[in-house]
Amino acid sequence: MPGLIGIGVGPGDVDLLTVKAVKAIQNADIIMCPASKEDRPSIAFAVVSPIIDKSKNQEIVKLIFPMTKDKDVLEDTWKKNAKIMAETVLTGKNVVYLTVGDPFLYSTWIYMHKDLTENYPDMNISVIPGIVSMFTFASKVGVSIAEGAEKVAIIPSCYDLSSVKEIAKNSESMIFLKDGRYFDKVIEVLKESGFPDDSIFAIGQDLGTENEIIRKMTLGEVNDESLTTKYFSILVVKRV
Repeated sequence: MPGLIGIGVGPGDVDLLTVKAVKAIQNADIIMCPASKEDRPSIAFAVVSPIIDKSKNQEIVKLIFPMTKDKDVLEDTWKKNAKIMAETVLTGKNVVYLTVGDPFLYSTWIYMHKDLTENYPDMNISVIPGIVSMFTFASKVGVSIAEGAEKVAIIPSCYDLSSVKEIAKNSESMIFLKDGRYFDKVIEVLKESGFPDDSIFAIGQDLGTENEIIRKMTLGEVNDESLTTKYFSILVVKRV
């Protein structure tokens, strides 16, 4: 039965794709993937490109998601791309949609999935989870995300520093995802919230790629050279 599968492709290393994801991608008629502009490559597709069998002549469809905070533009984009997905599936095609990380963690898939399930309730839709960057990062730096009854906070790229300060007061571990351009503003907030200088501080960018950079130190050792300005970055701070 034709259907749509949302697939998490993980943080960037093709070897971290699940077996189920590989099978679904290789069996798809059409592979859809997000990009910020028409002339920009899809990072999600770049992850899976080594496993694509070009002899199958699968159609690759790039869906554009502009980098904007304009809610109206975003909602129009989600509806437009959800409609493209649905209409393609209704022609009898097996379609997969690729997303970096996991489909249900800060992903464009979430919004389109809501639209699809509401407007196309009979459509066959499934999801294959992906390994998210925080777990990949933890395995590389040897830092536990949580132990025992420790509380973990996950902060996305759009920082409200006042709320971050309050969250930090009640968390043993904090994970900042996606936008390294704001990491420098977080350091003082963490210190003001009671994270001591000996807290573990680990930062990474471009995980799973040949450009991967990882640094691990204490919060007290952080300086401007310790930080990153890359969008696809991660920062983990943990009380010891």
